[in-house]
Amino acid sequence: MAGTVLLVEDEPSVGELVRAYLTRDGYRVIWVRSGEDALTELERHPVRMVLLDIGLPGKDGFDVCREIRAKSQVPILMLTARDEEPDRIVGLEVGADDYLTKPFSPRELVARMKAIFRRTEPQEHRDTFALGDVTLDRESHDVTVDGKPIELTAKEFDLLAFFMANVGVVVSRDLLLDRVWGQEYPGGTRTVDVHVAQLRRKLGRPTLIRTLRGTGYKAISQ
Repeated sequence: MAGTVLLVEDEPSVGELVRAYLTRDGYRVIWVRSGEDALTELERHPVRMVLLDIGLPGKDGFDVCREIRAKSQVPILMLTARDEEPDRIVGLEVGADDYLTKPFSPRELVARMKAIFRRTEPQEHRDTFALGDVTLDRESHDVTVDGKPIELTAKEFDLLAFFMANVGVVVSRDLLLDRVWGQEYPGGTRTVDVHVAQLRRKLGRPTLIRTLRGTGYKAISQ
């Protein structure tokens, strides 16, 4: 088993789809339809992740997230039909680790879950990464392409390291701002686009980081 997932979703079609896909992927899924039930079940089971819909009857997802965060650091991935930036920001501010806007594909959901697990669960620290003929060494702060050293700024290095640690995972611009620049950074998502463009130019590998229109970016294994 891949662990227990608490799914908090009142829409039957979404709940059935997510439960079936995650069960097939090896997860044990506890599906509840209200925030109140979610808080109760969280006390009863060793939950590895909470998939939390925002638009719930009674307590909404924001309130439930706040209450969970008051007593637990379990990873929370918010599911929402709202694609407005203020709602996404509120979700992150109240303690969510990431968000996914409906409609979404189950494959993207699982990919985002795995990315959150890599960020939040203890694992062996990796100092070196390789993607195609690009290598990165955290300790020496060196990057090479086809064996030749490449000069990157500190933020370009951190951005590349994040992509190389999350190969194949779609990452939004907001998530990159949070993880690479920090939530306190006053700049907008245009900063991410500029740095990605600079990375592509310096690496000379424009297909290494793929742009997904309206979604974000994904590092591609060559």
